[in-house]
Amino acid sequence: MTTNAETVAFTRKGAVAWISLNRPDRLNALDEPTRRALLAALHRADDDPQVRCVVLTGAGRGFCVGQDLAARQELEDAGATVRDTYNPLVHAITGMDTPVIAAVNGLAVGAGMGLALVCDLVLASEQASFACSFGKVGLVPDTALSSVLVRALGHARAFELATSGRSLGAQEAFGLGLVNAVVPAEDLLAEAQARAEALAEGPATAFALTKRVFRLAAHADIAQILAAEADAQGTAARSPEHVEGVAAFAAKRAPRFAEARRGGRRASGRDSPP
Repeated sequence: MTTNAETVAFTRKGAVAWISLNRPDRLNALDEPTRRALLAALHRADDDPQVRCVVLTGAGRGFCVGQDLAARQELEDAGATVRDTYNPLVHAITGMDTPVIAAVNGLAVGAGMGLALVCDLVLASEQASFACSFGKVGLVPDTALSSVLVRALGHARAFELATSGRSLGAQEAFGLGLVNAVVPAEDLLAEAQARAEALAEGPATAFALTKRVFRLAAHADIAQILAAEADAQGTAARSPEHVEGVAAFAAKRAPRFAEARRGGRRASGRDSPP
């Protein structure tokens, strides 16, 4: 099943939804129609109970080079542009229970870097590169890069990347802990599909709750985290997937989580925190 909403392509392969930015002639730069189409695609994946993992990638030789600077009118009130059409993208990716994998096939610049790094797993082609380049055009990092880079690298290294705008190759990004794996360009999509299928076949309730608690842990205090862990564990322990996992362990066989949850429901959606 494939549809193409002009600038964003949506394809479902089994339980994996593929969302591809589709402006290769512009290196998948983000104008407002593209941002709104991307948000619609993310919500479509989140609302589909058959989708157990999402892969976000780009068409052509770029993943996404951020804001389309040719759309000058969008920067006349840049604050409103960010609040209304960039922040919702971050909320959609981080707020959905479904795991999201970024398959970074090429340039990931500015907001494109942000979109990649807010995903749950980041796979990078050997040809991928990342740049927090806002300062080169007199702007400041957005699309959650302020949070992601400072948490991952600390203030000094994050500030250096933001103020220099220098490009990180895939291997350097891996060394800094910003990406999970670097793979040959020709293997990127197959590796993303394989990892997505592995996540899709796992215990969806437990994975959804893990994502929620980990997202909370990035900014909450220890008391909030402990409470969230307890609540999440209570929910997970009541799931049919937990029953199946224990039975499989006792029988010394691989768990069949998909069969266990058939006819059940995944954890509630983005509006229900743990």
